[in-house]
Amino acid sequence: MCQHQPPCPTADSADRESARLVAHHPEQGWSLLCNGVVLFEDTGELLPDGRIIAPHRPQDTGQVMTAA
Repeated sequence: MCQHQPPCPTADSADRESARLVAHHPEQGWSLLCNGVVLFEDTGELLPDGRIIAPHRPQDTGQVMTAA
């Protein structure tokens, strides 16, 4: 699979998102990593075995910024 040295983290690793990019399609909102993980711009993931990782971007706090 991965030919990089040191090897990229596997799709099952907690740090799987740090694998190298193989394909990047920002116009379509997704990227393919060396470990077979598809990352979506909403921070969701599709793992090579078909499992789905729900988007995990920080939640909006609901606070509104006001000018001083």
